[in-house]
Amino acid sequence: MTDTDSAFACARYIKEIGRGPNGARALSRDETYALYEAMLDNRVSDLELGAVLLAYRVKGETSAELAAMLAAAHRSFEPLHVQEGREHARPVSIPSYNGARKQPNLTPLLALMLAREGVPVLVHGVVDDPGRVTSAEIFAELGIPHAASHDEIEDSLASRRLAFAPIGVLAPKLARLLSIRRIMGVRNSTHTLVKILQPFAEPGLRLVNYTHPEYRESLTGLFTEHPDTAIGGALLARGTEGEAVADTRRTVQVDWFHDGHAETLIAPEHSQPHAPHVEMPESLDAATTARWIESVMRGDVPVPPAVTRQVDVIAQVVRKPLEAQKNPI
Repeated sequence: MTDTDSAFACARYIKEIGRGPNGARALSRDETYALYEAMLDNRVSDLELGAVLLAYRVKGETSAELAAMLAAAHRSFEPLHVQEGREHARPVSIPSYNGARKQPNLTPLLALMLAREGVPVLVHGVVDDPGRVTSAEIFAELGIPHAASHDEIEDSLASRRLAFAPIGVLAPKLARLLSIRRIMGVRNSTHTLVKILQPFAEPGLRLVNYTHPEYRESLTGLFTEHPDTAIGGALLARGTEGEAVADTRRTVQVDWFHDGHAETLIAPEHSQPHAPHVEMPESLDAATTARWIESVMRGDVPVPPAVTRQVDVIAQVVRKPLEAQKNPI
């Protein structure tokens, strides 16, 4: 229910962003921040909220609007305090909001391998998603509990260098906006924001993935035109069905945004039609995937080469010294 005592009127904003793909105009950074902050604080009526979400769904966010929304998002939750891992490895954030439909969800394997390398890894995402196999379900099958509080997230990162945080625990206000998809039937701006969150008080590396080329362009624009959004570093690559783990079927381009610069760490993507066969789980379900991941971690099954390469790149990046940085806005 909307907080009527401090209700936020949206008509003048909807008038600008709700004119369709050709007539809509972008809001200023201050306007976008104020609007999204009010949405996070539940000060926007249901009718106006639906209008705003659909308007941005049609119009799309400019890099300045996305930067302003991200700033409001960061101020809506308590950041995590995490100690560095072995060899001064900074923590890594892996968003997991898509799960598996056609390919096995290997995000938990990536997280476990990084943790074994001494890298603190936070995986955050949804717990369940009808029709998909989520990382949360696979972690549960692996005996890795979902953190129930910020303290539990930090304790798990300190003790095992790995934590899974439901978005409802990490950032409850964002979780509320994210859940509206199940009412409206379409994704909204928050689905982009949770995938680029900087959850750490001392900025860590984020794995950021995209599924369509236009998202690569918009995220590249965000990180280059607004370098403050890339503090701590961001690795941008095409995802596997929207998950940030490397695709076992092809090599994809990986760009590293940091300190106001962009570097291509892995060459542009290309398919590998004659690549050697890679042993994969026999089924997509959480239990089968978890047992297969356990066999990989024991060394009974080879690690897919694409995942090995991804782990090596991430491990190298998080151990590189960064230039002086400030906290995310």
